[in-house]
Amino acid sequence: MYDIVIVGAGPAGATLARLIGEKYKVLLIDKRDPENKNPKNHTNKCCGGLLAPDAQKMIAKLGLGIPKDILVNPQLFAVRTIDLTNKLERLYQRFYYNMDREKFDKWMVSIIPASVDKKFNSFFKNFAQIPCGYEIRYVYNGEERSAKTRVIVGADGALSRLRKSISKGINIPEQYIAIQEWFACPYIIPYFTAIFDEEISDFYSWIIPKEKYLLLGSALSPRDNTWEKYNRLKTKLTELGFNFENKVRREGAHICRPKKLSQFYPGRDCIALVGEAAGAISPSSAEGISYALRSSLYLAESLEEGIDGFLDRYKQKVKDIKLNLLIKNLKSPAMYNPFLRNLAMKSGLQSIK
Repeated sequence: MYDIVIVGAGPAGATLARLIGEKYKVLLIDKRDPENKNPKNHTNKCCGGLLAPDAQKMIAKLGLGIPKDILVNPQLFAVRTIDLTNKLERLYQRFYYNMDREKFDKWMVSIIPASVDKKFNSFFKNFAQIPCGYEIRYVYNGEERSAKTRVIVGADGALSRLRKSISKGINIPEQYIAIQEWFACPYIIPYFTAIFDEEISDFYSWIIPKEKYLLLGSALSPRDNTWEKYNRLKTKLTELGFNFENKVRREGAHICRPKKLSQFYPGRDCIALVGEAAGAISPSSAEGISYALRSSLYLAESLEEGIDGFLDRYKQKVKDIKLNLLIKNLKSPAMYNPFLRNLAMKSGLQSIK
């Protein structure tokens, strides 16, 4: 019998496990295999690997310092914005930590207390309510298992099974497919590139330098000729001088984009959601690490007073996340409306030479 079962060991799940692991009996399950014992389950997170200022602030608030071997060259202090629709380009000062996302996730797991029961290479199947809480079923190393728990926490990302189970599919944020490819690159590009083109996506695309590689990614509608749009993006950028000939690997993932406050869903009964499973991700930039860390911290604080009434306390604490999502949605038209973006970029406000 566990006190809490956490589904997902990304930044949200790993942070929660670290914060509550010495107070409660915790089971943490994740489909990935961090020790690479099962190559089939060794998957890289499809992520640009940039730690934005909001995420840096949360790392500091959690009292953590990132080991230097997680960082990669070059460190980035500018965003090159390319508006293919309006044929405009600007450079803006920004501050990111450029990092190896896989190493970051492994580090987050490595600082979880030994008292937490960790089951990797595990697939969550479903759950059922029982008198003392819940019974979950999962597959661990190919063997079906079950566990009883008082609380379940979904930290299982954009396609959260837990969220679908408890919300009945209502108010699910808009879904996108992120496609990202790695290309060998002999030269260093000293900035993060953000690309806007309504022919490709109503969200955005990106180019990120990473050591000897260049990452090209795009957030695309799953219902709208996804691969055709991605290849068209490559063609357009090749015409601007980028080289995408030496492909090394390809990654993909679902991401969500909460355009309404009702799409943020913290959970019900004794089932809580954190990070992207709750719909906590920036609708303007798709930055999710800061929200993962913040929502997990709030849930841990809510559990400090005990399990009884924890979800009501959690719902109170996450009100500032909802306010932040509202502000980001109000900001989005200036970025994603071609006419407003044209005015903003032509003004040159806050841009650098």
